[in-house]
Amino acid sequence: MSLPQTPSFRLDGRRALVTGGSRGIGLACAVALADAGAHVVVAARGAEVLEGAVADMQGAGLSAEALALDVTDESAVKAAIDGIGRPDILCNSAGLARHGPALETAPEDFDAVMDVNIRAAYFLAVRAAHAMQDTGGSIIQISSQMGHVGGIDRAVYCATKHGVEGMTKAMAIEWGPRNIRVNTICPTFIRTPLTAPTFADPDKRAWIESKIKLPRIAEVEDIMGAVLFLASDASAMVTGTSILVDGGWTAG
Repeated sequence: MSLPQTPSFRLDGRRALVTGGSRGIGLACAVALADAGAHVVVAARGAEVLEGAVADMQGAGLSAEALALDVTDESAVKAAIDGIGRPDILCNSAGLARHGPALETAPEDFDAVMDVNIRAAYFLAVRAAHAMQDTGGSIIQISSQMGHVGGIDRAVYCATKHGVEGMTKAMAIEWGPRNIRVNTICPTFIRTPLTAPTFADPDKRAWIESKIKLPRIAEVEDIMGAVLFLASDASAMVTGTSILVDGGWTAG
């Protein structure tokens, strides 16, 4: 009797582009992919923090290089992907949030969040798909649990993340015949330097803890297994869907 073989989670010989990769969730994604054997191009706007993060990765024996990139600059994105050569994996962790009551939304804030979370995410995926169309690949958008529910003071942010969920499904249908898989990861509130002010507010922390069903706050390490799964052959039949890393927030 021939037993089935577990698909490999290894990424040896593959190239990955991780945007928004210099800190927080993006850095965790970059480390997870590199630790599994991929060569990771880590992209972000802030050169100093980016160079430091990549130096730390290289110091840990991981294969990584830094790329200063503004994801809202479409010509720069095209040049970057052309320069990388054929990426096997795109993990887009670049994102922007400007929270506040919907009645007080400033048009410039609306436009800024849309530009990063929707427009840039869309054209990053398009450019990656062009490069992957002959050989296939995995496109992973870091979305949010707020792409599946609503949230106080988050009308604009929720709009963008619901949009990411919709475009991911459509792209998965269109690019499936080329063996390009497109999925999202939807984290809950993750403990990072950017969320530190939120967790420092007793009322906001209590609200978060009341929604998460597991008995702790999420850490960046909680994202790493999900991104590795979606990047690897272990998820070869997974496309057009989302992995909710939300501690049960959206379960009800």
